[in-house]
Amino acid sequence: MENPVRKGKSAEVRAAIAAERRELADLFDTLRTDQWNERSLCTGWRVREVAAHMSMGFRLSLPTMLGELAKARGNLHRMTDRVARRDSAAYSTTELAAFLRDNAHHPWTPPVGGLTAALGHDLVHGLDITVALGLDRRVPENRLRILLDDIRPSGLKFFGADLDGVRLCADDLDWSYGSGSPVFGTAQDLLLLAYGRRLPAGRLRGKPSNRFTRSAEEA
Repeated sequence: MENPVRKGKSAEVRAAIAAERRELADLFDTLRTDQWNERSLCTGWRVREVAAHMSMGFRLSLPTMLGELAKARGNLHRMTDRVARRDSAAYSTTELAAFLRDNAHHPWTPPVGGLTAALGHDLVHGLDITVALGLDRRVPENRLRILLDDIRPSGLKFFGADLDGVRLCADDLDWSYGSGSPVFGTAQDLLLLAYGRRLPAGRLRGKPSNRFTRSAEEA
């Protein structure tokens, strides 16, 4: 029998995933054509590539995914990049939004990390879009807490996040992580740092903040 606490936690994360997907789909429906073509925080991807990537796990069966991976000679990054570019051109923006909404309860999870990683995938990619576009979307605290409480050195390494000598200090929640020179920002902006993102200028405070700020060429 499943542990009641674990079962309750799983239900909470599933509900958070569904709510995040629906809200992002609604937001996508409001974007202008020029916004869909703006750069996201994901290097090399516009908003439309990020949106296409977000629904890849719903649309591609496991055999199809493995076939795409074989075409990319086993390179996962190359495979996801190719599929995102292909699908962002193949589907309309209305369809890209609908894929998220219609699959709000889809059980897909990344290869590692389970349900929490699935929430991270949706939430962080959503921020890749809204932060890059300068949209003031505030992620509900309960969703942020799930991911903030799950930050581990192994995850930082996976996403290429270098937080050595830095303490992340949220200025809107009672939360911090790490040790060293403090970097201040909103909890959702600091979460992006833990996922290896660099942010637009002016969003962070503290001496090491330049390490995590996008250059003019990246903006």
